[in-house]
Amino acid sequence: MKKLYFLAVFILLCLQVSGQTTGVLQADSVKGITISKHIYGHFAEHLGRCIYGGFYVGEDNTKISHTNGIRNDVVAALKKLKIPNLRWPGGCFADTYHWKDGVGPKEKRPTIVNTWWGGVTENNSFGTHDFLNMCEMLGAEPYLSGNVGSGTVQELIDWVQYVNFAGKSPMSDWRRQNGRDQPWNVKYWGIGNEAWGCGGNMTPEYYANLYRQYATYMTGFADAKNMFRIASGASSNDYNWTEVLMKNIPANLISGMALHHYSVIDWDKKGPAATFTEQQYFTTLQRAWQMEELVTKHSAIMDKYDPQKNIALVVDEWGGWYDVQPGTNPGFLFQQNTIRDAMIAGMTLNIFNNHAERVRMANLAQAINVLQAVILTDEEKMILTPTYHVMEMYNVHQDATLIPLNLKTTDFVQGQEKLPAVTGSASKDASGRTHISFTNIDSRKNQKVTLELKGSKLSSVTGRVLASKAIQDHNTFQEPDKVKPAPFKDAKLKKNTLEVTLPPASVVVLELK
Repeated sequence: MKKLYFLAVFILLCLQVSGQTTGVLQADSVKGITISKHIYGHFAEHLGRCIYGGFYVGEDNTKISHTNGIRNDVVAALKKLKIPNLRWPGGCFADTYHWKDGVGPKEKRPTIVNTWWGGVTENNSFGTHDFLNMCEMLGAEPYLSGNVGSGTVQELIDWVQYVNFAGKSPMSDWRRQNGRDQPWNVKYWGIGNEAWGCGGNMTPEYYANLYRQYATYMTGFADAKNMFRIASGASSNDYNWTEVLMKNIPANLISGMALHHYSVIDWDKKGPAATFTEQQYFTTLQRAWQMEELVTKHSAIMDKYDPQKNIALVVDEWGGWYDVQPGTNPGFLFQQNTIRDAMIAGMTLNIFNNHAERVRMANLAQAINVLQAVILTDEEKMILTPTYHVMEMYNVHQDATLIPLNLKTTDFVQGQEKLPAVTGSASKDASGRTHISFTNIDSRKNQKVTLELKGSKLSSVTGRVLASKAIQDHNTFQEPDKVKPAPFKDAKLKKNTLEVTLPPASVVVLELK
């Protein structure tokens, strides 16, 4: 009896230190779905130190290396990230922003008060030219959010003409006077932002009609077929909003439907960004995992009206949202970025990849110094966050062909609640290399993954891993490399089987040839 007892205890201990995940990589069932690079987009709002002090330090700055006021270290970091698009100027700020205030001689531009974020006064020194020229430096597509909440149809028409029209017109002539001869040919346009909230507190019926009006007049100054117009979509699980817009907006006037969802514990009690508990960690990841349900259900509604999937689901705001760092302006939304954020990023990007047939664009909120940022700055200092490293590891999926990956995973358990411990996605790039990304959110257990490889002959595997000793670990200006990717050695190929051991709270990306 004693032997049986100790054997049972040994088995139980083994189960506590590792979980078992099995699955199939179905390279024999590829459907030709491309994981759009635009899923890996970013967001830059006039909020806190995202623009001023983040991207832009002014043309007269002598302490920080820059090109026309744009930080060179930020540009280099984002180019390595292969940032495909950048959304600007908001967010809530977009529906109080009047673009004409931000062009022309900088000394003559009027100041504005940012009533949404901190009540600070801005001098409009960063405007349309600065943003669009910066996108060219980054090699990223600009995504402009038009002012519907407090603007006019004419104001948006003029903006389209200013940035996109090559011929002679009042707006293109003004652009030339301001130093830019050729247009930027901006493709991506948001028609309003969060129209259900800070964008005007509208009903979906009212916004659908307003959208139709704005969208109708946005063509004529560039190739209309090339303009990608994005409707202000639902907040999280407001499925009625999607239903009304899909039903009432003609297909020829819309290219994308937005969706916003944040991984926030409670809007009144968000919890700390870096000193969170195990329970707060779990609840945040519950909110992140909800993205799977949201994408599935909003896509199902879109399928009713658009079975050919011509209209993209554009998740142009997502990420973790916590209490601001103590001692900072509450309206600046500055927070630290930990291993927990790496888990949110890995899990969410796996969801987007696996739904790439409908999800064709997304924007992490936000790029620098705000919410789940990929970069933090302090004067001349700059650090890369765990989220940055995940997005850099995952960029191998950009514009690659989706490979179906079916996983059966054990659960990450907290009290009476549970979540799938492992998520994953896979793709094949133009060079024939297969990439598999895994995220193990279980903060206590390894996950042993055994994959059957169908339809492919692979003979080598290499990889990288992002993990740390504690889920609260993060990079600081004093310790900028505490969390960074490392070579991954716990993956083995045996004929048509891949065996992987994922550390607790880790992100792993493998390359197979």
